Amino acid sequence: GKKSLRQKVVDELKHYYDGFHLLWIDTKVAARMVWRLLHGQVLTRRERRRLLRTCADLFRLVPFLVFVIVPFMEFLLPVFLKLFPEMLPSTFETESKKEEKQKKKLNAKLELAKFLRETIAEMAKRNKADTG
Repeated sequence: GKKSLRQKVVDELKHYYDGFHLLWIDTKVAARMVWRLLHGQVLTRRERRRLLRTCADLFRLVPFLVFVIVPFMEFLLPVFLKLFPEMLPSTFETESKKEEKQKKKLNAKLELAKFLRETIAEMAKRNKADTG
């Protein structure tokens, strides 16, 4: 069924709370990683990617906070997200958006694999014709 306006507002507030909470946790973990880097330890590839993602999220937080702080500005958020899809910090993305991104990446990888397979098949035909 349809949700009432009150339920929609409550769901949106929960979404913001969860996003900020996850960003806070990521920031604490990133601070520990920076501390380790400053003391000469080496980060794994996974840790390095997480640190970069968290730093990018912190930079994206500044324009996002404008929408949260300014009254009624959150109604313009969907418009700006259509114009700038990477504007939201990663902790604020919904599951459907994450799945959509994964599908796009998978489709791109499948197209690349198809192209490479066709290219290799064409090269094999040329080599066979040259040697035959």
